[in-house]
Amino acid sequence: MTKNAAVVGGGIAGTATAIALQRVGWSPVIYEAQDRGADERGVFVTLAVNGINALRALGLDPAVVLARGFATPVLALHGATGRLLADLPLGGPLPDGTVTTTIKRADLYAALRAQAQGKGIEIRYGHRLTAATTTPEGVVAEFGAAATVAAELLVGADGLHSRTRKVLDPQAPAPHHLGLLNAGGFTDGPVDRRLAPPPGVMRMSFGRRAFFGWAAAPDGSVWWFANPPRKRPVEPGEFTPETWRAYLLGLFEGEQAAELIRATVEILGPWNTRDLRRVPIWHGDRIVLAGDAAHAVSPSSGQGASMALEDAVVLGHSLRESTEVPEALAAYTAIRRPRVEKVVAYGRRSSSGKVAGPAGARIRDALMPSVMRMLHRKGDPQAWIFDHRLPVG
Repeated sequence: MTKNAAVVGGGIAGTATAIALQRVGWSPVIYEAQDRGADERGVFVTLAVNGINALRALGLDPAVVLARGFATPVLALHGATGRLLADLPLGGPLPDGTVTTTIKRADLYAALRAQAQGKGIEIRYGHRLTAATTTPEGVVAEFGAAATVAAELLVGADGLHSRTRKVLDPQAPAPHHLGLLNAGGFTDGPVDRRLAPPPGVMRMSFGRRAFFGWAAAPDGSVWWFANPPRKRPVEPGEFTPETWRAYLLGLFEGEQAAELIRATVEILGPWNTRDLRRVPIWHGDRIVLAGDAAHAVSPSSGQGASMALEDAVVLGHSLRESTEVPEALAAYTAIRRPRVEKVVAYGRRSSSGKVAGPAGARIRDALMPSVMRMLHRKGDPQAWIFDHRLPVG
């Protein structure tokens, strides 16, 4: 008999989880807090090859889901003076030639939702979780005045500020500010060739005052992001579009980044960059967390989307392998926690390098090439991330 599941959150983690649940015999419904057609926050994401493997494990065709993205298999990392510090593979290629892909966040959301709806999975918009109570039969979820829903499983894929996480543990840790802001944009058409990295290269620079990353899309435009250092979080309304543009231009004065910012009509952000320290409780008997709700990672890891997709695959596998839901949720947590906590720590270290300060930056830039050469003699230093194989049959 089909079992009902309520999936809270219609982002990457929630949509992928609903697809995974359906594949193992559950009947999921996605409850998304935003209204239909609401703008998606964020600029673009890099889906690494381990995330692309997870798409395949969900029965999805990466060529379809990522059709609006482009390949970025190489990372070129530069210091504040422009010196090349490291030239790294961003995982892959996979046996079929698949490599890491960069895609606008809104396009990835739309593609995954289209896949879910094509499989008959319902998405109910304007449903924000307010409370949930476990019962002998399952769980009752309340979405304010919108609905009260009974299900046999509740999946909290409701992001960094997860209400489900607080339902499971009122003392759950709050997101931690990493001392960085995040912003980005897309140039208004092609730019001067000297500003655009070669095709397939994600170029990143520590810059003199802030970190900057950029890549050239097939249409000649440049997609970019910036991470200005900031000890305290930015407050809503603190910047206007005009003052935020001026602030960024001041940070990158005299650098290529400033020219790309000037070539961008709409600059997105600023957002605070946060992660989650260890979340003690991932599940109850009928409630479980997935994606950023369980283990938000710094964008510096390049693994947020991929970790969410891996979660979906492993949760589906665990529910298929165990006839008892509580046991399945415990197995899922045991499999995922060690890996994602290692990735969270990796992302936090990567973020700290972006706020090293002038003296620390000089030391970093001087030592990094020799450190990278040493690591490469031992193999790809990031292979443990990209070469991960999901424990599914």
